[in-house]
Amino acid sequence: MSATFLGMPATPPRSPYGTGHLRGDRMFPAAAHDELRNEQLRRNLGRATRTIRAKRIGVTGELPDWEELRDAGAAIKTDTMNRLPELLEELERNVTARGGTVHWARDGVEANEIVARLVRETGSDEVIKVKSMATQEIGLNEHLESLGITAHETDLAELIVQLAHDKPSHILVPAIHRNRDEIRQIFLKEIPGVDPALDNVPAHLAAAARAYLREKFMTTRVAVSGANFGIAETGTLSVVESEGNGRMCLTLPDTLITVMGIEKVLPRYQDLEVFLQLLPRSSTGERMNPYTSMWTGVTPGDGPQTFHLVLLDNGRTAALADRIGREALNCIRCSACLNVCPVYERTGGHAYGSTYPGPIGAVLTPQLAGMDAAKDDPNSSLPYASSLCGACFDACPVKIDIPSLLVELRHQHTERSGTTAEKLAMKAAGAVMSRPKVYTAAQKASRLGRVLARDGKLPALPPPLSGWSDSRDTPAPPQQTFRAWLASAEGTAAMREASAEHTRNQQQEDGA
Repeated sequence: MSATFLGMPATPPRSPYGTGHLRGDRMFPAAAHDELRNEQLRRNLGRATRTIRAKRIGVTGELPDWEELRDAGAAIKTDTMNRLPELLEELERNVTARGGTVHWARDGVEANEIVARLVRETGSDEVIKVKSMATQEIGLNEHLESLGITAHETDLAELIVQLAHDKPSHILVPAIHRNRDEIRQIFLKEIPGVDPALDNVPAHLAAAARAYLREKFMTTRVAVSGANFGIAETGTLSVVESEGNGRMCLTLPDTLITVMGIEKVLPRYQDLEVFLQLLPRSSTGERMNPYTSMWTGVTPGDGPQTFHLVLLDNGRTAALADRIGREALNCIRCSACLNVCPVYERTGGHAYGSTYPGPIGAVLTPQLAGMDAAKDDPNSSLPYASSLCGACFDACPVKIDIPSLLVELRHQHTERSGTTAEKLAMKAAGAVMSRPKVYTAAQKASRLGRVLARDGKLPALPPPLSGWSDSRDTPAPPQQTFRAWLASAEGTAAMREASAEHTRNQQQEDGA
């Protein structure tokens, strides 16, 4: 009897290179350098993130069990990831049993083809859309446009971005980098028939957008949405939003197509009790979402009569296979980590080059699309786009340890990068520091650098050390090393005095 070799297990495929919006054109440092020059952007971001931070702290502080809610959310998501295949199959059974149709998409290319086919089958050449990170991730709008199908964004911020031919820069508030004057100019230029006297009062801007969208809601027969949650137990899908546009898209059209990342599933309907408290407080600083829409399959005579659910992988199974990195899939897209991140607040979202910016994007994007798919892959720079201050971990409603994940991704990148100038420099430093005599000689030699110092600082260092001095002051070497000072008469006297003071303090404590 001969044995059959089935081969070694392989890592599941990541999002295909060159598709969708999970990879920028440049490394993060270069892109961030340009964004930092945009003073208007920095003012807009600073004002917006400070406001959201203050609101979040206020409403989370009202709950005596906030930390317990975070623990519950983390536990539910961890349990979900541990048995994701069976929960997805349960979700499919229940959606199908209630009149919906489930499609499985291995990647963004396949998901785009499925959605485009479903739209064409309706005979429509346009769709209305609920804000969706998943469809932005796969580049659905661009794919539909290439086929002559127009996608109309109905979320106000997404509409602003779309009309400006721009890209989102925030998970929750895609147009956070725009101010009221800029929005007014966009509407005057792009919305047909808008009042030329339109001013920058927020209520007036919203009214102009509402008038433009109302006709789309009433005449478009197909809607495309994302999903915040999918409930395996009942086949229920849920979208939370603040404007009511989602409610219009989810109820008025004849056909509804939902694209949902496979990690958005939850085991039980009861689990919503936890997440509908965590999400609004962490995202917008509200006690509850103004609009929470839930639908289960098709209901005759009520809402869309045709419902399709597209379950999107696009690298999520690859992330799930990473024992450490899979924690990133617990993300509920609240954007709390962006609003507390000092790096994001200064550079904005465009510097990350991905649909998912900020701290969670720096983790999630390399997990979904990889960071070594090509030479000098821009995604390889994302794990370094952080000060590792830990504010993101403190703010995350499901306690994702983002700083530790960033360090792990840095480790993975370093292991795969082969011989680099940094590795050679660290190897040389290790060789010097492991030999006391050589280390002492190197310390003495470093004092020669004082000749180049100005005001106690060295000028820009040559490559590969220039990455340090480009963004930090490099102090001049001291006149003497710590070892030399310790061996001197001054150092000996100081140590004796410190020892005597310690003895006196100990005697006082014993006497007390």
